[in-house]
Amino acid sequence: QLVSYISRFMTLEPGDIITTGTPPGVGMGRTPQRFLKKGDTLRLGIAGLGEQQAEVVAFPK
Repeated sequence: QLVSYISRFMTLEPGDIITTGTPPGVGMGRTPQRFLKKGDTLRLGIAGLGEQQAEVVAFPK
C-alpha cells in the first residue's frame, strides 16, 4: 500500500529506499537508552533480494 501510494506522486527507481521510522522499543525506549553513533555499521537484508550495509558518519556542523 505504501509503495502504491508514493508511486502516485513520484517515480520510484530500483534502489530507492522508503524510510518509515522505527518500531517502538528501540533507542529512547530501551533501558539504558541506545542510539546510533559514529562508526556503527547497519546491515539490512531480505531473503532472495540481498543485503546492504552502511556505516554511520557524523553530520558536519
